[in-house]
Amino acid sequence: MTERPENPSKALNPFGALVGLAFASCEKGFSRFVLEVRDALMNPHRVLHGGAFYAMADTGMGHALYTLLGEGEMCATVEVKINYFGPVRSGTLTCDTRVVHKGRKLATLESEVRNGERLVAKALGTYYIFTPQIS
Repeated sequence: MTERPENPSKALNPFGALVGLAFASCEKGFSRFVLEVRDALMNPHRVLHGGAFYAMADTGMGHALYTLLGEGEMCATVEVKINYFGPVRSGTLTCDTRVVHKGRKLATLESEVRNGERLVAKALGTYYIFTPQIS
């Protein structure tokens, strides 16, 4: 099992680094990531692959939630639903994520992905909150 990062608001997972996600900011219940659009992230139609949007939302959600977790708690994605509003061919994406609701075991989060001022995707996610059992 992956260990919880010491400072999750500044940590970046290896997959995020591979995609090119850059941490911008994090505070209680909120995170912001940016992504420079580049050829390696395009789909066969020469627009940004949906997985790049998803990676931003999922990573942003985890970081935003970690700011509200207690000592020893971790989280895992249960599901993320994402709507795409338009194609992206160039520029910089910004993903702002906020915690909508946090219960004892489940949290709901929302991410908005913008290409400049234009809203290009919105995601809603559910995360499970747990304390790993040490064996």
